[in-house]
Amino acid sequence: MSYQQQSDVLERFLRYVQINTQSSDANCDQVPSSACQFDLANLLADELRELGALDVAVSEHAYVTAHIPASAGAEDRPALGLIAHLDTTEVAPGAGVKPHIVSYAGGDLVCGTVDGKPVALTPEKVPALRELVGEDLVCTDGTTLLGGDDKAGVAEIMALVARIAANPELPHPALGICFCPDEEIGHGAELLDIPSFGCTYAYTVDGGPIGELEWECFNACEITVDFEGFSIHPGDAKDRMVNASNLFAEYHSLLPACERPEHTEGYEGFIHIEGVSSTVTHATARYIVRDHDAKRFQEKIDLMQRAADFVNARLGEQRVTVSMKQQYRNMAEVVAEYPQLIDVAKEAFEAAGVTPQVLPIRGGTDGAQLSFRGLPCPNLSTGVYCCHGVNEFIPVSSLETMVDVLEKLVARFA
Repeated sequence: MSYQQQSDVLERFLRYVQINTQSSDANCDQVPSSACQFDLANLLADELRELGALDVAVSEHAYVTAHIPASAGAEDRPALGLIAHLDTTEVAPGAGVKPHIVSYAGGDLVCGTVDGKPVALTPEKVPALRELVGEDLVCTDGTTLLGGDDKAGVAEIMALVARIAANPELPHPALGICFCPDEEIGHGAELLDIPSFGCTYAYTVDGGPIGELEWECFNACEITVDFEGFSIHPGDAKDRMVNASNLFAEYHSLLPACERPEHTEGYEGFIHIEGVSSTVTHATARYIVRDHDAKRFQEKIDLMQRAADFVNARLGEQRVTVSMKQQYRNMAEVVAEYPQLIDVAKEAFEAAGVTPQVLPIRGGTDGAQLSFRGLPCPNLSTGVYCCHGVNEFIPVSSLETMVDVLEKLVARFA
């Protein structure tokens, strides 16, 4: 498909990614963590109203909700939710996104040039590129992320709503539409009013390459480790100074390198340091801990506490403190009781000509929180590759096909 033949979903996606919606971990005590998320929320609400959706609302916390009546004959079927998130990650620049389409002919995928150097992906780094020769790929100019996580999901759901509005005879049960803020910093669907949403089941549209179908995710927590030093002039430091930066270095060396994310895959969990700030007087290290298995997850947390205990014991005083914040649990504990949700999603992919791939999520989705709050919620692909970085891209064909998948999905629930 060429740029001149833009579809509804492509046009929507290109517009949505240009609206900055980065969440802010520094403001994680408020929802939304960034006021800019209201910009997209309000736009989507207006578009939903124009498409005839009912009960369209934007909450004080930037949750967009709406309902689509069932097609004739499906009024008594359980309502189905379709959910995506508004925010994008702050781990890479996210404002001023300039999307463009590259007709990929093979070799390196060059999305742009920064400081005279090409921003490129090689097939060696992303083997899937070898299967995408001849495709049109939406990329950025190399200075920002694209925002396909999760504006691809937003655009695909909105394109389905537009398709149903134009063709109300398409079979579908009553649909609940929700776009959530702050998924990237762990709030996600925490404040969604599930009774008012009124759905029996739901799917998040927040996955990766097309065909991914996920109902298992990590157990996840955030761990902050604080190191208290004692500062004195280095000329008088012998047996007196306690350098907090060195305490951090000692502590971090006690954590196994083999459990870093760059050395793990599949069901293997990890301990990942996201950042550290340090002086002689004080250091703070921020970690995330992930594992699909609840027992191994707890073992990683215990290991981090034991490392702190070891350093404190060596010092003979308490200078290392570990604090933990639980983020989400493995939704497999809930979704395993609803195998029909996986079966129906597989059928929808196959009906749209896509081979489904059931994979564990090496991350989390709003579906994890929702499942434990009583709304079973597996995750579907969006088609995006290389999220959370300037090399992020999505094939135009994947955007198109995912709308077809969603159409097939809602038809099966009717």
